[in-house]
Amino acid sequence: MSEKQTINLLTNAKWYDLTQSLSIFTPPWPGEMPLQVHFFKRLTGSWGGGQGANGQLIEWSNNTGTHLVGPRAFHSGAKAIADIPLSDLCGEGVVVDISDAVSDYSLYTPEMITERAEVKEGDILIINTGYHKHTFDQPDTPNPTAQGGIENKEFGYYVRHPGPSPEFFQWALDMKLKLIGVDCGSAEHPMNTSIRYQHAREFEKAEAKLRETHGKSWDELFPPEEYHALSHITIPKSGMLLAESLGGQIGALSNQRAWIMVGAIPFMEVESAWARVAALQAPDGMSNDDFFAAMREQAMLDLTLPFSVQTPQWANYEPLSVKYTKRVGGQDFGLGRNNAHCRASFHLATHMDGEKHFHAAGRTVGQMPFETWFGPGVIVDISDTVSNSSVYTPAMIEERVDIQQGDILIIKTGYYKYGWNSPDSDEFRYMIKHPGPSPDFADWCLQKEIKWLGIDCVAMEHPMNTIQRIWHPKTFAEANQKLIDQYGKDWDEMYPLDKFYQDMHLNLFNKGVIHAENLGGDIGVAGNGRYFIAAFIQKGMELASCWGRFIAFKDN
Repeated sequence: MSEKQTINLLTNAKWYDLTQSLSIFTPPWPGEMPLQVHFFKRLTGSWGGGQGANGQLIEWSNNTGTHLVGPRAFHSGAKAIADIPLSDLCGEGVVVDISDAVSDYSLYTPEMITERAEVKEGDILIINTGYHKHTFDQPDTPNPTAQGGIENKEFGYYVRHPGPSPEFFQWALDMKLKLIGVDCGSAEHPMNTSIRYQHAREFEKAEAKLRETHGKSWDELFPPEEYHALSHITIPKSGMLLAESLGGQIGALSNQRAWIMVGAIPFMEVESAWARVAALQAPDGMSNDDFFAAMREQAMLDLTLPFSVQTPQWANYEPLSVKYTKRVGGQDFGLGRNNAHCRASFHLATHMDGEKHFHAAGRTVGQMPFETWFGPGVIVDISDTVSNSSVYTPAMIEERVDIQQGDILIIKTGYYKYGWNSPDSDEFRYMIKHPGPSPDFADWCLQKEIKWLGIDCVAMEHPMNTIQRIWHPKTFAEANQKLIDQYGKDWDEMYPLDKFYQDMHLNLFNKGVIHAENLGGDIGVAGNGRYFIAAFIQKGMELASCWGRFIAFKDN
């Protein structure tokens, strides 16, 4: 398959967003930390961080919103999220709608899945229980027996949703399922989690229903030690993954096969991570079988740096910190799990700057349409023509790649090799001395209708058009002299401050052209050319920027 055919295949495929909105109003897993958002920095200045940008500091639990649960959640010796290959997060699968067959506290069985759709060995299985109807941003669900006449959203979503029957997970292991995703609070039955103890009255209701339907108590049907061994040892060691709190367009794919992609943030130290989940179906006129065969032939270049407490942050931003608040051994029968609360500012690791990062009237990343994040584009390697503090131009882009109107543009300066996780790491060079765009670059981006940009260093800006100019006068003097030698102009002649301070943010974000920073990973092996590029950005409704998983597709 040619470069053009790959781009046409993915451009014309039908894309579905299976991600629920993430908000300060999204309820966390019971007992864990909800999303908290604090502006520590504003364009004109703010307490705690100063001026220059709209910068956010957030605190969160990874089990809030759509997320991937890795093996380390239940088995401390298993893989962290960053250890999971991208290929394990993508593949052929099926979305099965059992919403007509389940109710509060009930159990679903393998037969309920297989009687509605074909499940193949090695599939990704997405289960639509119908309980995404209880997410915080959905209409109220009438319930005449409930207080106020409506279902309590948090109880419906986290405490009363259905869960797998005793034989379900063994069936999933026998089928070698790659991943199981659900549209409710947990891939386990809530009464096989700590919720059983947090909400004893709810457990009494669940057990009463179980006695009616199965004639057994909960511990008779789910012997605690056996269940612990299965869920906390056997399943994690098998590598089978879980995705929870799915939603979005899941109802559009009832009992249909699709190519599933779980774009989880590659978090190094933790057991779970936010994810943007997408499902693809064949373009019109192409069978799904042919589409899946073509997708298996695609190489996925992962352009994402590992997300870690070791990742350096943009100067004067707060680094990532991780605090484990739960451990597997902390509760009866091992029903606990490893779970961390996290705190960080966004401008570290691979992330997308959203409009609101510099444009107060702009959209948050969660308000951007899903189709913003993927499309045809180019990766251009200019690493042989740039050096410390140098300037790159539109001409350097156009002479190396066939860039077209509306493309996504990824620029490879080569400075990824100075990132924190590289054998050639040089953080000062990566953060302060990377090259940046010429004065005409932003206008050229608008003329080309660039969809969004990406860069393999800490900022799309030239560092000397940021506050770094003031903080590092020696580096500025070196950059200024280099500009004079190359162009015969000093910095303020070539980049008048009132027009070019934070040029790529202030002159583009209000026009909808945003950018990703700190790309890395497989960008080292990416050559000049056209690709299909996708950014899996968490759907954060209040977030000015956010981390994500960035992938470039090309035929193998």
